[in-house]
Amino acid sequence: MFSDKYVAQRVEKAEKLRVNGLNPYDNKIEEKISIEEFLKNSEYVKELENQRDEDRNLCVAGRVKFLRWMGKAAFVKIEDDSGIVQLYLSRDNLPEGYYNTILKKTLEVGDIVYSCGYPFVTKTGELTQHVNKFKILTKSVAPLPEKYHGLSDIEARYRQRYLDMIMNDEVKQVMKTRSKIVSLIRRFFEDKGFLEVETPMLHTVVGGANAKPFFTHHNALDIDMNLRIAPELYLKRLIVGGFEAVFEINRNFRNEGIDYTHNPEFTMIEFYWAYKTYEDLVEITTELFNYLLENLGLPTKIPFDELEIDFSDVKVVPYKNALMNIGGVPEDILDNVDKMKEYLKEKADVEVAKHINSVGKMWGELFDEFVEEKLINPTFISEFPIDISPLARRNDEYPELADRFEFFIAGREIANGFSELNDPIDQYERFKKQIENKNLGDDEATEMDEDYIKALSYGMAPTAGEGIGIDRLVMLLTNQHSIKDVILFPTMKPIKKEEKQTNKGE
Repeated sequence: MFSDKYVAQRVEKAEKLRVNGLNPYDNKIEEKISIEEFLKNSEYVKELENQRDEDRNLCVAGRVKFLRWMGKAAFVKIEDDSGIVQLYLSRDNLPEGYYNTILKKTLEVGDIVYSCGYPFVTKTGELTQHVNKFKILTKSVAPLPEKYHGLSDIEARYRQRYLDMIMNDEVKQVMKTRSKIVSLIRRFFEDKGFLEVETPMLHTVVGGANAKPFFTHHNALDIDMNLRIAPELYLKRLIVGGFEAVFEINRNFRNEGIDYTHNPEFTMIEFYWAYKTYEDLVEITTELFNYLLENLGLPTKIPFDELEIDFSDVKVVPYKNALMNIGGVPEDILDNVDKMKEYLKEKADVEVAKHINSVGKMWGELFDEFVEEKLINPTFISEFPIDISPLARRNDEYPELADRFEFFIAGREIANGFSELNDPIDQYERFKKQIENKNLGDDEATEMDEDYIKALSYGMAPTAGEGIGIDRLVMLLTNQHSIKDVILFPTMKPIKKEEKQTNKGE
């Protein structure tokens, strides 16, 4: 990469600094303040005549984003994590020869610099630092993109997130908001008395969700393991152990497709609450979203793409009602697998896989096709079929249904919660059913976890548990339409060397 002519020219300028006794990768600076602090501390000068105020020297550091030479002077704009400020460099206000011999021959957009000076207001009314001390801290040998507003190549933005953040301030703002959302969620649950815990990322049994795992091998133990698809079964072991309210915010890994709402590694919060039911989860989830809106300074109605999401209009809709009233599926076919398959084929040209062979599973297929994308305002879909809810508690009155909900906003699943199954015999039979489904070709079916059954056999208090996708939540609250826009380093397919050479040749 250093053979590129533009890079080579910058490498020469770094060498020029060395020749003049200056380190192009210096790390010695005096005390500095943020640019935000500089601007706040300097506000008073707007009310005064411009005057030298060297007793109020303030030092800042940042990356050069704009540079204009004007003979004996130059205007520079630098940016740090808190903002951007204009600097005024004058030949006569710097050490003799430094301006012409060093700065004009080495300073470029992209360099990271350290600057001290006093504030003043230019004729155009811009608060500016009049520089009397200046040095290059880090010489940037790779030129930034020419367009000041940032990268336009979406693929390059995701692959080179560091460059994307340099050029697009809005990217940094989204990531800061993400961090704030995670912090707020943590504070919300801690204030409710929940204990934050950490559970294993490497599992020996695939469980906790219906998903395809990533597999690996542990050399020292000589055993095959998988990256966890969910922490659920370990968190519920902690409820067995005596904790009554726990949560974990961490990564899950699922070896599945990549699209606008799916990334192979993603962040979730899962929380488990003893002596509560899924109705309690509906209440605390609604409270959490109101808490986030309030603390992020967002109204109850927020835009998302071309939609408007109204958080004051939260509904709870039973699964079967959603199929009929939202999806338009005829009630008289909802107890017949063959008729539902025919309906899917006729209305959506969808062929159903062989292992999807029960009424409940067919409801799931119909829901995905005809209901999900229509759920715009916050909607809890309740009363799930039991055979697509392998870890949820059966409803006492209708055993073919689970005490479970999924929470949808803007046509996307945001959360999944249910009253937990704590009957070890029932759980054992459901695990066996999952194994049968796997043998029929369902590669997302869970495995038998005998240790978890043993844990349940010691007794788990009545418990409700829920998982909320952090990435999709951040997408919603920042109005971002791809999951890659809210993940600092999304999963990308590496560029092969031959592809690079072909593109170079073109």
